[in-house]
Amino acid sequence: MRLTLVDGRTIEWTPAAEADEAGARIGAVCYGREVTAAVTAEKQAQIEHAALRAFLSHLPTVVSVFDREGTYMLLEGKGLESVGIAPNQFVGQNAFALYGKSESAEFIRRGLAGEVMPMTVLEEFGKIWENWHIPVPAGNDAGLVTISLEATATRARARAAREDRADRAPAASDPRAVDAGHRGVEGILALPIIGLVDSVRTAEIMDSLLQHVGRMRARHAILDMTGIEVVDTSTANHLISMIRAIRLLGAEGVITGINPGIAQTIVTLGVDLRGIQVFATLRQALKYCIGAKAAKAVAS
Repeated sequence: MRLTLVDGRTIEWTPAAEADEAGARIGAVCYGREVTAAVTAEKQAQIEHAALRAFLSHLPTVVSVFDREGTYMLLEGKGLESVGIAPNQFVGQNAFALYGKSESAEFIRRGLAGEVMPMTVLEEFGKIWENWHIPVPAGNDAGLVTISLEATATRARARAAREDRADRAPAASDPRAVDAGHRGVEGILALPIIGLVDSVRTAEIMDSLLQHVGRMRARHAILDMTGIEVVDTSTANHLISMIRAIRLLGAEGVITGINPGIAQTIVTLGVDLRGIQVFATLRQALKYCIGAKAAKAVAS
């Protein structure tokens, strides 16, 4: 039995029978111990449990807990409903066996290694997920907690809005229009990239860019990333592919407009930008290209 005193302390009482030398019961003794801290911890745990249940039951999220080998220990959340997976359906199964060499498996592997990663966008079970992971300190059976938010519709709306803005301002993604604004700077081509860069759009941008580089005999091509909001593994690889393709035509690719969030993502993804000139603003990039061109003219 627990009693709370007027000063806020909680005492837990445990009765015990008292017997005489012959073993006959002659009374009872109550032993008390203070359990204030334990009661406070229990109440806090109840509050946290209620908050977690509300989070899992009402938001399109999935919480996964893995042991240190990548085996599911827990899998719950309303987000499972959208892909027809039952709560804890994968418990006891290894994530690396389930996902193979996919980006999802790599995301889990890096989390188990204790690597701190920004929000990562992954596609799994036909849906787009925004994912965060929380490595668990040593000393626990669990090794990693991940939180996944089903964001297919949200990202589709955001992409549609970006494409709508791009359609209403086509000159912003047309290298010819950008070059026309710098007729006095021959041999330098600037290409602002706006919105989401997927495989289809990258192919279109690359084709247009390479045609202009070849036709103008450009010596520098500036890829302005100011209009890109999110960079994932696929986007980063597409951008590097553009730079390599530009080099094959004898021109130098320059990157500008990388914001702090994208910079962190690129570093975390391990994208190698060595040998590529990167500048904060388009003005700085143009100054570099003009200077490089002038230096080459003097040298020749």
